[in-house]
Amino acid sequence: MDELKETISKNLVELRTGARLTQAQLADMLNYSDKAVSKWERGEAIPDIRVLIKLAEIYNISVDDIIKSAPLRKSVKPKMNLGKKRILVVALSVGLVWFVSTVLFMIFYFIPETEKYAYLNFVISPFVCGILLTVFSAKWGNWITNILSCSLIIWGAAAIFHVFVDAFSEFDKIYFLYIVAGVFEILIILWFILKKLALLPFKRKK
Repeated sequence: MDELKETISKNLVELRTGARLTQAQLADMLNYSDKAVSKWERGEAIPDIRVLIKLAEIYNISVDDIIKSAPLRKSVKPKMNLGKKRILVVALSVGLVWFVSTVLFMIFYFIPETEKYAYLNFVISPFVCGILLTVFSAKWGNWITNILSCSLIIWGAAAIFHVFVDAFSEFDKIYFLYIVAGVFEILIILWFILKKLALLPFKRKK
C-alpha cells in the first residue's frame, strides 16, 4: 500500500509540474482544496477512483499511467483548461439569448400592432440570462457566481415588472418593488455566505 502511495504521489507531481499547473489551479479544476492535492503529492493519501478518472481526463492519459510505476510513455499536456471551456459555453449561451431577443425585436418592430412594444424583448433578456447563468453557476461556479446570477434574476424581474407597469398601467408606487428586491438581495447574500461557511469544515477534511 505504501509503495502504491509513493508511486501515485510521484506520478502526480510529475504530471502537474510537467503541465505547468500549480496545486491551487489543479485543485480548482478538481473542485477540491489545494491541501488535498498536497496530501496526494506527499503520499499521505490516495485520491479516490473518481478523482483519478478526473485527473486522467485533465492530463489526457489513462488511469493506469497514474497508478503504475513505469515511466510515462510521453510528455503529457493538459486538455484545454476546463475553466476556459466553461466560460466559452456560458458566453455562447448568453450570446444566443441576446441574438434571439434581437431577432424577435426585428420581427415585432416591423409589425404595426407590436412596433411600440418591440423593445420589451431586451428588457426580458437579462432575466433569462440570469436563469441561464444560475443553472451554469450551480454546476460549475462558486458562491460568488451564485450570488451574482441570482441577483441578476432578482433585479431583472424587478426591471421587467417596472417597465411593463409603466407601459401598460399608471401605477405610480413602483419604488416599493425595489425595496422588496433589495430585501431579497440581502437574503440571497446571507444564504450563500452561510452555506459557504457551513461547507468549510467539510472541505478541510478532503
